[in-house]
Amino acid sequence: MEKELIAVVDMKTGEVEVVRRDFRFKCLENCAKCCIENDIPLREEDIERITALGYDEGYFVDYTKMFYRGPKFLGYAMKKRPFDDACVFLDPETKKCRIYEHRPLACKLYPFVLIKHGNKLEVYVKKDSNCPGIGHPEGDTIEAIVERYFGEVLKGDEHGARRIRPENSCYSSKGLENVV
Repeated sequence: MEKELIAVVDMKTGEVEVVRRDFRFKCLENCAKCCIENDIPLREEDIERITALGYDEGYFVDYTKMFYRGPKFLGYAMKKRPFDDACVFLDPETKKCRIYEHRPLACKLYPFVLIKHGNKLEVYVKKDSNCPGIGHPEGDTIEAIVERYFGEVLKGDEHGARRIRPENSCYSSKGLENVV
């Protein structure tokens, strides 16, 4: 999927160099297209966080779909429901995520792709026609998006270096290519 550079973040200072001033994004209520249209990669940390909520891995991990970076295995995908191909945690009536506060990092970052180059973090947006929030006139600016959506990546933790996608990553054609 094509992507467009919209900003570069200095990971030491947090300074955001905006490339596309007119860019806006708003995650729209009752949309959930990303929960239906995309395969969602699960990091080890995502699986641990969700199982800590009391869910069995067999309920939400799809062991038949795998994500790789070159020859390196990265993890499995989130399971989809057989009746509508949506994520198992998407409530079919409300179209809200049942584990929103604990959702995988890929879900938190979508539709953005982050690529680390040294201390710089390039922020791209996927050119995804399924996402009506991209370019939404009431959407947030890139500065607000970086603060709201990328805090977990910028703060990092013991796995922080693994959370940013190197420039040579590749995922399944339907996958979210912005995390690991």
